[in-house]
This record gives sequence, structure tokens and C-alpha cells, in this order.
Amino acid sequence: MAGRNRSFVLWLHGLGDSGPANEPIRNLFSAPEFRLAKWSFPSAPRAPVSCNNGFVMPSWFDIHELPMSAGSPQDETGVLKAVEKVHAMIDREVADGIHPENIFVCGFSQGGALTLASVLLYPKKLGGGAVFSGWVPFSSSVTERISPEARKLS
Repeated sequence: MAGRNRSFVLWLHGLGDSGPANEPIRNLFSAPEFRLAKWSFPSAPRAPVSCNNGFVMPSWFDIHELPMSAGSPQDETGVLKAVEKVHAMIDREVADGIHPENIFVCGFSQGGALTLASVLLYPKKLGGGAVFSGWVPFSSSVTERISPEARKLS
């Protein structure tokens, strides 16, 4: 029962950044509700990024072009693989006793895009997601996969 009262915040960084570099963000959340929250700041794996001439850098998935537009190609396969990794992190916290509705995923830029996909595609209702300067990283075909539980997210 104690796990129902604990919370978990997963913060996903932007392209080329790292999890540890984002840890100071935790200090901006000083409300009492965050005092006992568990935080995680994972780093993306290093991979070639098309929009940066194939330069290898921390990246959750490939980005084909910048600036992006509604018609920009999306790396849906890479996004879905990254979503699986985020879901595995969430599942570990659920297995450790944290109720899914006390789990929050947040992200900036590329991490924000991954946050949106991860929260919408998770099979259980999560506490929420916060996207900072992100975008929708998939086409309408992926929206069909959004779980009924995620559609309840308020």
C-alpha cells in the first residue's frame, strides 16, 4: 500500500544532451508533493543522427530534418523502440510498488516527443506527462495504438 503513495518522475533529455546534465531540473520542483518523489534522468544511447549529417550523439531516435514540418519524415520504428525502453523503465517502478497513476514522464525537445509517445502508448493510465518544446513524433497510423487507458489521461 505504501507504493500507492510514492511517486516517480522520469525526465527525458533532448537531442545531444544527457540525463545527468538535466538533474538540476529536480530543484525547480519544490512543492511538498515532490519531496519524496523518486526521479530518474536516463541518458539516450549514442547513435548517428540524420539531420546532423550522421554525427553520432545521444539520441532517443533518428531525426531526419530540421526544421520539422507536418510533412517531415518520422523515424517511427526508432520512436517505438525508444518507447519500449521507456515502458520498461516504467514497468520496473510499477513492479517496485509505485502505482501507475503516480508516475509522470517529462521531457524536453526530442525527449518531449518521446514523452508524448510513451505516455500515449502505455497500456495503463499514468499520472501524466509534460512535454517541453516537443512534437508529435509519429503519423496518424500510430494514433490507432493509443490505449483506452491513456485516452483517460487528464
